[in-house]
Amino acid sequence: MIEICYYELLEVEKTASQDELKKAYRKMAMKYHPDKNQGDTDAEEKFKAINEAYQVLSDDNKRSIYDRYGKKGLEGQMGGGQSGFGGFDFDSIFDSFFGGGGRSGGKKGRGDKYNLDMAVSVTIEFNEAVFGCKQEVNYKYKKPCGECDGSGAKDGKRTKCPDCGGSGQVFLRQGFMTFSQTCPKCKGEGEIVKEKCPKCKGQGYEEIEEKITVDIPAGVDDENRIRVAGRGNLSKSGARGDLYIVISVKEDKKYVRDGDDIYLEVPVFFTQTLLGEIITFPGLRGELELKLKPDTKDKEQFVYKNEGAPNVRTKQNGSFIVQIKIVKPSKLNDEQRELVAKLHESFGFEGKQSENEYEGLFDKIKHWFGY
Repeated sequence: MIEICYYELLEVEKTASQDELKKAYRKMAMKYHPDKNQGDTDAEEKFKAINEAYQVLSDDNKRSIYDRYGKKGLEGQMGGGQSGFGGFDFDSIFDSFFGGGGRSGGKKGRGDKYNLDMAVSVTIEFNEAVFGCKQEVNYKYKKPCGECDGSGAKDGKRTKCPDCGGSGQVFLRQGFMTFSQTCPKCKGEGEIVKEKCPKCKGQGYEEIEEKITVDIPAGVDDENRIRVAGRGNLSKSGARGDLYIVISVKEDKKYVRDGDDIYLEVPVFFTQTLLGEIITFPGLRGELELKLKPDTKDKEQFVYKNEGAPNVRTKQNGSFIVQIKIVKPSKLNDEQRELVAKLHESFGFEGKQSENEYEGLFDKIKHWFGY
């Protein structure tokens, strides 16, 4: 079996920080989560692998061992989990990002084949994120199959797993040590389906379409989550998990957002700075103005406090930051060249003055090279 590098699995460099690892894991976990790839065994295996990679690399001690000795150096340190691949508790890892600790909990209910909490992605416009909006969300939640009562088996009949003898755990021996892991055949349930339910095809659940309207608060940003209590998957017990709306914000063509601060590049013709003109430009909430100075520089920034995006928690506005872009003509016609020449002369700065200023320096350079 080919061993894939943990860093390659998460698509990060070996020098990645913990924040970069966390962001990469979040992206990959959402992409390959079984709820989004039902029946896709390759996606399920990829999901298990990226969880395994993140649990190792997010632990400084395990990461250090892995960097020095590879996966083999971690043998004996990866056991103890109850639901996962190689002893890792993938539900705990995923729930810590996408919904653990909700009203019904992120993990599966007793006898359920899926997590009760669930996440859906919603894409909104730049202005909707800044000012807030109402968003209609269409999604599907899971409920136990009525035909097999959520067992996945025809007539609800299941048999003891032959691999683990019904314990849900199998044991592996490496040298003089023995490790346990979740039985891959029954996935820890201790029972297997002998004949699949014809209605749910052995999945144990059916999906119900639902539509809700969500209030998106002003100031939300990329990857922010909004919890909607009691709108997740339905358990056999009748309890429902929570729905988590994961926000994705479209980029704007002009405004650039960094946290609660908003940036705007404003083009200014070079004569406007020389003349000290007052320019106006569109802020988030109306027109803003700036008086230019003759010494205004290209890429110089001017900060307008409390004119940025609101913080979703504190409700305080960030700053609106204007960056100047000095624009100069690429070519001149004869009349313009003559006017510029007159302007140049009016400042009393002639080319010969410039040459005289460097006369001594020219002599010094000649001496350096023995002329």
